[in-house]
Amino acid sequence: MWQRSYRSASEGRSDRSWPFPALAYVRRPVYCAHVTAETAMHTPETARPRFRTIAFLSSPITEADTARRRLEARYGGVDPDTAEVIVALGGDGFMLQVLHRFMNTGKPIYGMNRGSVGFLMNEFSEDGLIERLNEAAVAVVHPLVMTATDSEGRVHEALALNEVSLLRQTYQAAKLRVLIDGKVRLEELVCDGLLVATPAGSTAYNLSAHGPIIPINAPLLALTPISPFRPRRWRGALLPNEATIEIEILEADKRPVNAVADHVEIRSVRRVSVRESKDCEAIMLFDPGHNLDERILAEQFGY
Repeated sequence: MWQRSYRSASEGRSDRSWPFPALAYVRRPVYCAHVTAETAMHTPETARPRFRTIAFLSSPITEADTARRRLEARYGGVDPDTAEVIVALGGDGFMLQVLHRFMNTGKPIYGMNRGSVGFLMNEFSEDGLIERLNEAAVAVVHPLVMTATDSEGRVHEALALNEVSLLRQTYQAAKLRVLIDGKVRLEELVCDGLLVATPAGSTAYNLSAHGPIIPINAPLLALTPISPFRPRRWRGALLPNEATIEIEILEADKRPVNAVADHVEIRSVRRVSVRESKDCEAIMLFDPGHNLDERILAEQFGY
């Protein structure tokens, strides 16, 4: 089972508190027990709901917390550890935290937007929640595994559902060498940064950096530069999701770079490896006609 903990190299202690702890590991691999979407779903039976127990979680903002209290009063609520489905109330950032928290538990997450963008969320309504849950479409996403070596030689691992990004730490541009499956593809990339995005994350930071939007079921990853200077005409690449991407930081002392997996940041890295996990998965639920496939498709025709 994937462990949600942080271990200090000097103290050797684990902090298992939540809200979502820092997923920085020192020489400890990320393990995930495989729980499929099929085993997570209950077979519907006549005269009973698909999901019998619901846990409601909300972000700290007042609008989300108020919605949680009203929904709990109307539909009841149980502890998340015993619930069959989780209803997350907030924005995309909170949804990512909840998806990370329940990664590989087999618990599907149904988000309702009480934040700003809400790309990963369904529309909020207090009415008909049981029916919406019963009719929801399932989307299963696999995270990226980032393995980063910092300037002191410590190795950190973290999971990312949206993207892994490398970002310059100072006023000077980063210099990076890019290898795909062990073969050098870019000897030197001068840029503000570089990111590897999943299909689910291709409409987030990747899109802002002019990267391609990827259909949710496409077996692809986007490798997208951030403000590239040299080579000037390189705009990124689409890679098979079986690929392992390695980035070496050149002139690391002069041009320090940070590595970020969703909301976990490792400072002053020297080398980063990124691959898609085949053993870990997060399960999301979407209203019919507004699933992740449709949202990603519609995003390509927006202005």
